[in-house]
Amino acid sequence: MKYVALLPIIDQEKNTQHRPAHLAYINKLYHEGKIMAAGPFTDGKGGMVIYVADTYEEALELAQNDPVVIEGARTLELREWGALTLPLEL
Repeated sequence: MKYVALLPIIDQEKNTQHRPAHLAYINKLYHEGKIMAAGPFTDGKGGMVIYVADTYEEALELAQNDPVVIEGARTLELREWGALTLPLEL
């Protein structure tokens, strides 16, 4: 299953401080096959990560262990995502 983590920034100073650890964490999980995609929003107010996990609980644990979440730089909203395979057959 896929799970989308929305990560709005709530403390810009903490975010700047912990961003290198966040990026290293995301990169590590990507190479382990636990992240499908990740990136910032163009308005500079946060970003999104799409986790690949067997359960919501697994995805939640991965998302909650992100350094920017642990350090209170960003909040976390995690939702299961029903990704469709394109093109759709009508």
